[in-house]
Amino acid sequence: MAVPLHQAKAELFRTLGHPVRIRVLELLLEEPKQVRELLGEIEVEASNLSQQLAVLRRSGIVSSYREGATVMYRLSTPDVAELMGSARRILASMLTSQEDLLAELRTEMPTETPVAIPDAMPGGTPGGEPAETPGGTLAATAGQTPTEPNRT
Repeated sequence: MAVPLHQAKAELFRTLGHPVRIRVLELLLEEPKQVRELLGEIEVEASNLSQQLAVLRRSGIVSSYREGATVMYRLSTPDVAELMGSARRILASMLTSQEDLLAELRTEMPTETPVAIPDAMPGGTPGGEPAETPGGTLAATAGQTPTEPNRT
């Protein structure tokens, strides 16, 4: 039985879902490279790079060929380069949208944001439990020092 198209696409994206594989593809966009050149650009062990190249080769995203005694790797089709370009544009668009949203949030924020502090309730919190500060000491309620627990 044939694999459904959506499942094949998901497998393709799973194959691309590793940072070392993406970096290999980015480097191969420039020109075919030998393993030694890839190792010089990617900080991973040779065995790890070899495994990632094997995954890319098995999936058909990259291909290898020999130049004398040297094994060279290249993108298997220009479509891979197009996909990498599309991914870069999508990512840039997403980051720009986030940057625009951040700029909008910054313009909405007054320079000094007043903070409403509720009146202390017996026990230090609305639930009656002693209030703790980030340092772990108990917050003072009426008539107590900051390190004294509420004895009521």
